[in-house]
Amino acid sequence: MKVPQVGAVSAVIALVLTTSGCGGDEETKGISIGIKFDQPGIGFREADGSFTGFDVDVATYVAKRLGYSADRVEFKQVYSNDRELLLQYNEVDFVAASYSINNKRKEKVDFAGPYFVAHQDLLVRATDTSITKAEDLNSKRLCSVTGSTSAENIRTNLAPKASILELPGYSECLVALQENQADAMTTDNAILAGYVARKGNEGKFKLAGQSLSNENYGIGVKKGDKELQGKINDALRKMVEDGSWDRAVKKNFGPANFKYDPAPQVTAGS
Repeated sequence: MKVPQVGAVSAVIALVLTTSGCGGDEETKGISIGIKFDQPGIGFREADGSFTGFDVDVATYVAKRLGYSADRVEFKQVYSNDRELLLQYNEVDFVAASYSINNKRKEKVDFAGPYFVAHQDLLVRATDTSITKAEDLNSKRLCSVTGSTSAENIRTNLAPKASILELPGYSECLVALQENQADAMTTDNAILAGYVARKGNEGKFKLAGQSLSNENYGIGVKKGDKELQGKINDALRKMVEDGSWDRAVKKNFGPANFKYDPAPQVTAGS
């Protein structure tokens, strides 16, 4: 009988081990989560590469309840207009990115939650006493992100004479506000509170304290993935029960004196 060469035997063994997976892949497999990278207090990538924000804390807690330690979590940047696509094409396992639940989005993805209720509000300079409600924006300059419905809501329903300044991002609006190129900026109060609480912004800005809309933040999962949706809902309920939710809110929004809503009731099939 011809004895196989050692190299050939080694190659066969390597092939078998590769195709069988050795049973270790599942134990080391991580989870990919979509978050925002540019929203202080919500989802923000720091200069050192670390991630901070309420959504980051929620996502990390959920991942841990799903069996993934922090070192097995990969955060991927998502934008408002690509969240559904990333879920549909399995680029991320779930999305926690100031993701408001609405019927149009539910046609494409499923939601766990809600885990937070935000309201459209106004951000003004700390020394400004002329703007306390949306109607005060008549004949003033309001900044919002290009394509946002927040500014249109104010101009259409509350302050028709407001001048709208559209910029690419909220950070640009904040600069415009600081440099007196705008009188106010608008979006969800959670996002605005994150900017107020950001180190270096102490004493510069304040929220007007308005509730111009209700935004129920949910965690997006691929359409039809009821098993993952259910597990995330269970994790969110546990986060509220053990006090982790309240600690995360105070940690990320506390410096802004943010009057947040209590934790919403998690529904089974958002």
